[in-house]
Amino acid sequence: MSEAARAQTAAEVPAAPAGRSETTAVDWLLLIAPGLIWGASFLFIAEGLEAVGPNGLTFTRILIGFLTLMLFPAARRPIRRADWPATALLGVLWMAFPLSMFPYAEQRVSSALTGMLNGANPLFTAAVAAFLARRAPSRGVAVGLAVGLTGTALIALPSLNQGSNSVAGVLLCLAGVTSYGFALNLARPLQQQNGALGVIWRALGVALLLTAPLGVPELLRSHWTATPLFSMLALGALGTGIAPVLLATAAGRAGATRASATTFLIPAVALALGVLIRGETVAGVSIVGGAVCLVGAWLVRRAQLGARPE
Repeated sequence: MSEAARAQTAAEVPAAPAGRSETTAVDWLLLIAPGLIWGASFLFIAEGLEAVGPNGLTFTRILIGFLTLMLFPAARRPIRRADWPATALLGVLWMAFPLSMFPYAEQRVSSALTGMLNGANPLFTAAVAAFLARRAPSRGVAVGLAVGLTGTALIALPSLNQGSNSVAGVLLCLAGVTSYGFALNLARPLQQQNGALGVIWRALGVALLLTAPLGVPELLRSHWTATPLFSMLALGALGTGIAPVLLATAAGRAGATRASATTFLIPAVALALGVLIRGETVAGVSIVGGAVCLVGAWLVRRAQLGARPE
């Protein structure tokens, strides 16, 4: 392996802690559970939008997630003073900004398509890591990125024929996924220094303040029925509260690239729930694109893991 590839891999995602060469049952749970939760979250967003506007939905899910994590004593333990600025930035990149993008996106495209576009998360995580390291990706990573981005384009292709509204929805999705790429690389060192609960709880607090000015007025105008209400409770408690903690813990134990593999589950879960429960229609080329995107993400992950020194 070339020194450039070795340096790029080490810089973009640090290896798992020394002495942990095997993936345990806990690691598998930490990797799988967020993917299942977030795959269902796009259904919950679609149902929640039946009762409240997009800004109110974002504020409500963050509020519920914040209150959920507050129940855990570990969340209230102090974090290092030096890590507060990065934690506040995490509140923007992982919470306030992307969580505001997806409700607006789902007003323009289906929940299934939004979830499928989130399958590109590992690609953006790798691309952002290479950008932060200021090094070109290795050949294997570059091939995976090319394949994955081709798949992402195929997912979005039918939207080009559905007018500017649908194209805007796709761009909003991709903006959110790009933000996640920065956030996942930022979350690992914060989690290792302070623990996931304290970091995510404080990041949610920052996001809560940022989304309140637009979110509270929409929440006050909302009209709730049982299905949107339970969808929002699940979205907030699980998707916004518990799942980020699980993924931040996974990133600390196994590295950001391994942790981002949980997003392989999101497109399939979102597609199945969107079609079976909401009766959404997804173009065949988008489904093919979703598969190609996941192949690209798998190639990126394989290249990065294979390039690690023993």
